Amino acid sequence: MGQATFDIGMVGLGVMGRNFLLNIADHGFRALGLDTDAGKVQALASEGQGKGVAGTLQPSEFTARLKRPRAIILLVPAGKAVDAVLGEFAPLLQKDDLVIDAGNSHFKDTDRRSKDMEARGFLFMGMGVSGGEAGARHGPSLMPGGPRPAYDRVRPILEAVAARVQNEPCVTYLGPGSAGHFVKMVHNGIEYGLMQLLAETYDLMRRGLGLGNDDLQRIYQSWHEGELNSFLVEITATVFKKLDDRPLPSGERRHLLDMILDVARQKGTGKWTSQEAMDLQSPIPVIDAAVGMRDLSAHDKERAAASQLLRGPITVFQGDKQAFTEQVRKAYHFALILTYAQGLTMLRKASSTYGYQLNLAEVARIWRGGCIIRAAVLEDIRAAYQKKPDLEHLLLDGTFTERINDLQGEVRGVVRSAVGLGIALPALGGALAYYDALRTPRLPLNLIQAQRDYFGAHTYERIDRPGTFHTKWDEG
Repeated sequence: MGQATFDIGMVGLGVMGRNFLLNIADHGFRALGLDTDAGKVQALASEGQGKGVAGTLQPSEFTARLKRPRAIILLVPAGKAVDAVLGEFAPLLQKDDLVIDAGNSHFKDTDRRSKDMEARGFLFMGMGVSGGEAGARHGPSLMPGGPRPAYDRVRPILEAVAARVQNEPCVTYLGPGSAGHFVKMVHNGIEYGLMQLLAETYDLMRRGLGLGNDDLQRIYQSWHEGELNSFLVEITATVFKKLDDRPLPSGERRHLLDMILDVARQKGTGKWTSQEAMDLQSPIPVIDAAVGMRDLSAHDKERAAASQLLRGPITVFQGDKQAFTEQVRKAYHFALILTYAQGLTMLRKASSTYGYQLNLAEVARIWRGGCIIRAAVLEDIRAAYQKKPDLEHLLLDGTFTERINDLQGEVRGVVRSAVGLGIALPALGGALAYYDALRTPRLPLNLIQAQRDYFGAHTYERIDRPGTFHTKWDEG
């Protein structure tokens, strides 16, 4: 079987696992891969030729060749597959061996698995990985959580392979238990929100202004070159360049984007974020809107039928198109900040609820590089939480208070125009509604308290004295 000479193992040699393993080898660590697919093991051997990597199909050989105490990363589909792998490996592991689940597992599954593995004498970590195929190969953002000693054991490897910004690795110990997978879940929720916001700006400028793909490419490229510099804006600009490989009979090549079905799928992490935010009572309306629109997009037959029956405004944009595109840019900037703010506020609430002890400045720091939601604004977000670690809400930081106040007028103009044009902006409109509710010292929810007490005797609270009260509302 060979000697135990490998520093770390990887179970799952799909695109992510294989690229992550090669990244580890690039940094001088010996890495061993395991998969049930002989073709994937062969692909690793071919791509890793001359590097300190090897692959095997046999779990017993895999565990025998790892240095002890062992460190093993799982990159297999979330859910039953993780439990199956853990069950298969349990008889092959020894006390203090470490297993790291680097898939998109639900944080509650991670808590359950942590307790089970600890009872068996093993160490277990949940680690979010963001960056896709390119990130895994050249430097992802890593979000590990679990026992601190476990993290310290693999810290040199994780810091070596992570993306770097200003010579700082985009990885840090986040906290105990499922902290890593919880942060990754919220990261993905923010990703959903930002993607929906960009889709809404695209729809507004395409249908509302009648701009073509070439114009839109130039607009998003200019956004990326300015204060909205981010991975998602960058790839949005790139998408508009791509031509379809299937030309028309005339030989003309259409833009590929125009040929893509308008139904967006999801793997669940955005939905989990919305569900958990409701449990935590931490509102995230931009992310909720993004999840809802993906669901609505799947009802394409109903939408086609409704488009023939339901009326909207018959109007065209009459203003200065160039000025309006600048207003749209500022509106996106406004909603971008609100999306990060909602996600970070949720993390703050989860940290106190679940005992994660999250350092939000460090969360912002490791999101600056490698991950899908990396953006220039994260540097300012990091600075805000460094200045005040217990900051209750990002918009209460002076820098962001000033910035959001300057932008709020622009988003109002965009929403008004969209309403007049009959173009849906659920995420952008949700960001504005959240902002207006947040800045309202007295919301109309006193009426809801009264209604609940009327029909259900649920009681209500008063503003002039403590306690709970009940009134017979229909009596004189």
